[in-house]
Amino acid sequence: MSVATRRLRTVAAAALAAGLALGPAACSKSDDSGGGGGEGGKVKLTVDTFGNFGYTKALQEFNASHPNIEAVERKNGELSDFSPKLAQWIATGSGAGDVVGLEEGNLLLYLRQPDKFVNLLDLGGQELESRFPKWKWERGKAKTGELIGIGTDVGGLALCYRKDLFQQAGLPTDREQVSQLVSTWDKYVAAGKQFKASGAKAAWIDSATSIMQPYIMQNASTWFFDTDDKFIGDTNPTVKQAWDLGMQMAQEGLTAKLVRWQPDWDAAFKNSAFATVPCASWYAGGTIKERAGEGLAGKWDIATIPGGSGNWGGSYLAIPKQSKHPKEAYELIKFLSSKEGQLMSFQEAGGMPSNLEAAADPAFAGKVDEYLSGAPFGKIFSESVKDLQPIYLGPWHRDCWEVDLEPQMQAAERGQAKPDEAFAKGMAACKKRAEG
Repeated sequence: MSVATRRLRTVAAAALAAGLALGPAACSKSDDSGGGGGEGGKVKLTVDTFGNFGYTKALQEFNASHPNIEAVERKNGELSDFSPKLAQWIATGSGAGDVVGLEEGNLLLYLRQPDKFVNLLDLGGQELESRFPKWKWERGKAKTGELIGIGTDVGGLALCYRKDLFQQAGLPTDREQVSQLVSTWDKYVAAGKQFKASGAKAAWIDSATSIMQPYIMQNASTWFFDTDDKFIGDTNPTVKQAWDLGMQMAQEGLTAKLVRWQPDWDAAFKNSAFATVPCASWYAGGTIKERAGEGLAGKWDIATIPGGSGNWGGSYLAIPKQSKHPKEAYELIKFLSSKEGQLMSFQEAGGMPSNLEAAADPAFAGKVDEYLSGAPFGKIFSESVKDLQPIYLGPWHRDCWEVDLEPQMQAAERGQAKPDEAFAKGMAACKKRAEG
């Protein structure tokens, strides 16, 4: 969902580093911003989110069924806006909501600080284990055994494409035929060359950086760090292969050289600036519609991602230790992670439920998206995660990708840096970050 897509810039890294340096002495304070007295003596809970978790109706339903609680959502913009705030709140022990969203890219950073969060096992959290795939459940645990996070969505991958632009270029438009056309990354590049040769005014893909996540997620078990959190990014062959693939496409003129999540990129959807993009369920169900608008309804469609599967995104809900109402906050997490809660979130924001019953329910599994040319949304994304083997993302993953490496790739894509030098520079920055 939009929750998992957002950019973490240098300011986030700086705030996090500064916050963590404050140490235990700064963590004794608490204030009322994370929850206090609501109207009529109700317990007030604040839920801190980023992007779009799709919680409008879910919180209304929760409040209606819990008359002693008033849960409100505090939206904090995109992940790039939220991350430095959360880092400061957690480090100082003050300011965070009663429930906070943790995105998978920086989840492990907080799992290294279990003392800053409520161990959900102490509140009965074990009862929720059967709701989730084993890997999703286990990923919410600290290495010392505390259960810190409960899963929200999972980011199964597909390929979103502009059916009308394919037709103009003489390419097949039927989603089954498109899936065969681009079944591997080599075939995807070949189709892109055919698209360009047709004289199409649009680029084949928005940016070289859009290749990295799906390719690495499909072909490796780690990215920048091994499971002992040792930096391996510059020697991980899959990472360099993904980089080279993106650079190849850029050099062959197949990318629009856009910077994702920026205004020009937003506008590119409406301007029909590119024909394909790897898309997670939250991306297809939310990001595209929000940016392309109703004028392009029926122009986008969904095919199988080259390589067949992968994951992009997925978040968790946690309770900071500073919350004054952990028991009530846990009841809220139970509701939001239930079948009903996750289906309401999906219907509002498009993220694929990680709750097994919700994912199997016809409301998701049978979902047909008319905006996306009547694509069998639920079927496509369910199949994309059927054999998913998620990779290990180290505690500094988000910073290493979005602060250190991705900007270097964007510079190389625009011809402002040599690809090999840009790769080395980004990896050196990540290594330095990890080694402190």
